Amino acid sequence: MALEAETASIVAKFDYTEEDVNKGVKEFLRQMGEGLEKDGTSMSQIPTYVTAVPNGTEKGLYMAVDLGGTNFRVCSILLNGDTTFSLTYSKVAIPKELMVAKTAEELFAFLAKQIEVFLQTHHEEHFANARDASSEEHFFRLGFTFSFPVQQLGINKGTLIRWTKGFDIPDAIGKDVCALLQTEIDKLKLPVKVAALVNDTVGTLMARSYSSPGKAGAVLGAIFGTGTNGAYVEKLANLKKPLSGEYDKSTGEMVINTEWGSFDNQLNVLPNTPWDIALDKASVNPGIQMYEKRVSGMFLGEILRLALLDLVKNDKVSFFRDENSSSNDWKSTTTIAPESSIYKQWGLDTSIMSVAAADNTPELSTLRQELDSHLHVYSPAIDDAQAFKAIAGAIGRRSARLSAVAIAAIVLQTGGLSTATEEEPIDIGVDGSLVEHYPYFRDMIYEALRVIDGVGEEGAKRIRIGIAKDGSGVGAALIALVAAGMEKSKSG
Repeated sequence: MALEAETASIVAKFDYTEEDVNKGVKEFLRQMGEGLEKDGTSMSQIPTYVTAVPNGTEKGLYMAVDLGGTNFRVCSILLNGDTTFSLTYSKVAIPKELMVAKTAEELFAFLAKQIEVFLQTHHEEHFANARDASSEEHFFRLGFTFSFPVQQLGINKGTLIRWTKGFDIPDAIGKDVCALLQTEIDKLKLPVKVAALVNDTVGTLMARSYSSPGKAGAVLGAIFGTGTNGAYVEKLANLKKPLSGEYDKSTGEMVINTEWGSFDNQLNVLPNTPWDIALDKASVNPGIQMYEKRVSGMFLGEILRLALLDLVKNDKVSFFRDENSSSNDWKSTTTIAPESSIYKQWGLDTSIMSVAAADNTPELSTLRQELDSHLHVYSPAIDDAQAFKAIAGAIGRRSARLSAVAIAAIVLQTGGLSTATEEEPIDIGVDGSLVEHYPYFRDMIYEALRVIDGVGEEGAKRIRIGIAKDGSGVGAALIALVAAGMEKSKSG
């Protein structure tokens, strides 16, 4: 079977061995260390000025807003002090013309207006009382999740480096985004103080830390979804590069936003198949975010598409085509429509990989139906579906094993394994479509953790990976709470 042999050879190229995983962890630790010492390294290791993580006993009513892309979300969070919370939110689409407004003021005035509408709708009483109060004491403290590249200068201070995701307002570049929002809030005389600038990954860490079952907080918040990133708790003693803003030194710790999507851009240890090379070349940012391009949901479908396309074009194998119906178990002939999205860049959605991984029926009928309806491969034969499943599975498994590299490196960096037990394990919060929807993704992470030097079988049992939802809502509110606490200790 030529197809079987060719498939096996492609699958082998995506194998990420025990030796590779261990090499990866050592290099990850080295690049983390480099990022703590100086700027301009492949992993940015950005100090967040957040110096404590919650333990679940925190209480109070806080606000959070999230400008992450085409929507703006406003929410209020009531923390109950027993690891639970209640959340109220509203979401509004950003008008297209404001994404490319002439001035920053136009966009931020729109955002402030949405905060006003939210307060009037959901917190009318508190809104009226706080508005009449003479001091800021009764003001809502707000966490602002702003998912664009920012140079953070303090817990509620950060200047915009550049816009992404279709926004382009040159006037805002280099300006403090918290101040831009606060100015517009003040114009409307709203009882709201922008207390914290929040990165959604840091929010994931905070949300998990508040709701996690153990006594100790979480050490890592990680996103494995469309993109990938992690934020973890680091000892201040290890943070060698200069910090410009004020922060609370009493905890001896600070949350670091790793920006690990760009781990090993220089490809010292990352795997590099012909399809990874092709994907990178055709991307908008060649040579950058090299770890993310091998791990995150946005890219896995494209790697798969490129590998499958080589199979389709290979004359020596019959993949997605039959000479006649006798070679097809559905007694039909497989054809691939010329308009199939397999021929288009980004034409294969990563979600079909989840379908492939979940379909363990003898005839792979769910997957074959999906190939037919989504990729316009008509009457795919069983061996086509088997080849598709094998290659997709190899790409998914490699992603999970690479994810384990980052998780293990952070666990080893924080040194928590020595004191952790199975009852009180090291806690890690994860969010994102891969960990939530890709079958066995977490199992494959654990499989890799067990073979990592310094973790091993026993260590893997003392690491708990739990889903953390809503970093940009609850997480942002918790950072606003930490910031409010810092304010008090400064003035007290």
